[in-house]
Amino acid sequence: MELRISRAALDEILSSAAASPDAEICGLLLGQATGRGAVVAALRPCANVAADPRDSFEVDPAALIGAHRAARAGGPALVGHYHSHPGGSPVPSARDAAAAEPGSYWIIAGSGALRAWYADGRPADGKGRFRAVTIVEADNR
Repeated sequence: MELRISRAALDEILSSAAASPDAEICGLLLGQATGRGAVVAALRPCANVAADPRDSFEVDPAALIGAHRAARAGGPALVGHYHSHPGGSPVPSARDAAAAEPGSYWIIAGSGALRAWYADGRPADGKGRFRAVTIVEADNR
């Protein structure tokens, strides 16, 4: 699987994460699913409304609802989200696994790097399961 995304979008995620060393940043990945993965056409940065944004994130529900409404009106689909792990690695945490929405793509920023993941579903233990996804830099216009 692959996630096609522009270099400008990747740089935006990295710079936002670097500008917030003490709190997780988050946002939505908008685009379309393909037979090989997904294409990200745009990012929508969102407020992190988590009770403790130092080590968790929660996308502002109003932004999430707005993205779903826009998609129903013919806009790009919500294919996933991104967030950061300040001071940590770009690997899903146990908290991420517990919140994983099956079928969604994740980009995690950590230690100055980005990695992409696909939430495969929930095994019997109730925790999310992730599969690494290849990031393909592409001009997705």
